[in-house]
Amino acid sequence: MTSFQDARAFLLKNRADYDTAVRDFKWPDQAAFNWALDWFDADLARDPESKDRPGLWIVDTASNTETRLTFAELSRRSNQVANFLRAQGLKRGDHLLLLLGNVVPLWETMLACIKLGVVIIPATTLLTPDELRDRLDRGRAKAVVAGQDQVSKFDSLGTEGLTRIVVGSTGANAGWLPFEDTASAPDMFTPDGPTRADDPMLLYFTSGTTAKPKLVRHSQRSYPVGGLSTMYWLGLQPGDVHLNISSPGWAKHAWSCFFAPWNAGATVFVVNQPRFDAKSLLATIGRCGVTTLCAPPTVWRLFIQEKLADFKVALREVCGAGEPLNPEVIDQVKAAWGLTIRDGYGQTETTAMAGNSPGQPVKIGSMGRPMPGYHVKVIDADGNPAKEGEVALALGAERPAGLMQGYQTDDGRLTGADGDVYRSGDVVFVDDDGYLTFVGRADDVFKSSDYRISPFELESVLLEHDQVAEAAVVPTPDPIRLALPKAYVLLTAGTEPSAATALSIFQYVHKRLSPFKRIRRIEIVTELPKTISGKIRRVHLRRLEHENDRADSLRGQEFREEDFPELQAGRPGNAASA
Repeated sequence: MTSFQDARAFLLKNRADYDTAVRDFKWPDQAAFNWALDWFDADLARDPESKDRPGLWIVDTASNTETRLTFAELSRRSNQVANFLRAQGLKRGDHLLLLLGNVVPLWETMLACIKLGVVIIPATTLLTPDELRDRLDRGRAKAVVAGQDQVSKFDSLGTEGLTRIVVGSTGANAGWLPFEDTASAPDMFTPDGPTRADDPMLLYFTSGTTAKPKLVRHSQRSYPVGGLSTMYWLGLQPGDVHLNISSPGWAKHAWSCFFAPWNAGATVFVVNQPRFDAKSLLATIGRCGVTTLCAPPTVWRLFIQEKLADFKVALREVCGAGEPLNPEVIDQVKAAWGLTIRDGYGQTETTAMAGNSPGQPVKIGSMGRPMPGYHVKVIDADGNPAKEGEVALALGAERPAGLMQGYQTDDGRLTGADGDVYRSGDVVFVDDDGYLTFVGRADDVFKSSDYRISPFELESVLLEHDQVAEAAVVPTPDPIRLALPKAYVLLTAGTEPSAATALSIFQYVHKRLSPFKRIRRIEIVTELPKTISGKIRRVHLRRLEHENDRADSLRGQEFREEDFPELQAGRPGNAASA
């Protein structure tokens, strides 16, 4: 039997030896496992080498304060929270909605729920009352832990029978228990029995880019143990100070602000800012000695607007996640810091499936190769191996520990992760060396004149233009070519939304794209539709084009390439480029 500790030690030892790690790694196969008790409390909190090192370090720029808790302090505090929740009647299998920002009680409550066997429903603080109602109903929540700023959202929800706990109580919250009362609970915790590795632990609501959010269920094994692949991709080591820029409520926060760094024995480092300020954040990263950093593409694009070389940092590893980064950003970070941003790939349904881990040759534009323990297949619609196809995971004996138990239906059944393979819905190209390059979501890729068009590829080129802040490419119907590539573009601050700007963008992308990929329409807008997790909802833009809806509030000023004689000169006259 392989234990969690053995699997962790193996990956740390082979952190830069990808071939050995992939060949010899084995997932832990313990039938009973509780990560908070059997790893965090039993090993991490008792490790003499981490005795004085913070397990959690939060910097709050608004109040100019810092909070540091050791692993032992977090262990003791989560015991108190677990005992408090138990005293309110919560027991193994009950569901708790967690509605907090990056404050200490979030980490204390997560650990406490894992110890109790209570299923956590992480949620963003940006949810509306209607969205909260959906999570309470379909998530079957028996309790909620929320910040003071969230209390009023529950006024109209009819929450009789729901145990309500508020963090930062002002004393005027009828029906809410102060989280601060947890400090009076006993600091020794005794579980009511062993935890099975396949007991449910997390219930995530997907971001809903195309439909009503699905309920993704993870077990006591899948995210904690599966998080070893994320630890490996990030290149985390004991003693690291790890900053992951992600909001609570989303899977990436659990990936890199909870399980992966604590799997490694690293410090979870958090910076709370009233409004994102790249210059202030970069200064804090340097001042506090952050060694590993993971950030989404939006943040990296804001970082490179600053003079990076002026910021003296102790960074060893830098990573990107969410969507692939365009080469310009990677090149600028490399020039300033001598570090290559390493992309990785996974979903709410999984931990890190693929990535450019330390020691691997990095191919710019690729999201790397499969992580240890993940047997990734690239298949066509019929399930046959393909050079370009959908990412799928082999199940059965090769099922990775980090894969969800399934999508939970309203009647409690699980679907989507059974049978022979799990289909991700993501389309990639795999080269002869096994590197995967993102093409797009299966429902985002479209055909134009019988050519397959990847929105991401075109968006990457658009984002290299100095005056383009964000872009989304969708098909617009065409009677001859079936569809034409159209870009919805958000300009950088101070840029005039004029014909001259549109012409400049057309000229830029036409020089860098094959004729059949040319963007034929540009619509300059002031806002792009997004999910509450920040992902652009291309499905909304596709619908606007399909229905030719010009009344929508998101519409802007459209420019067509035929409006500009400058674009016609010297253009090839073949059918593919006409």
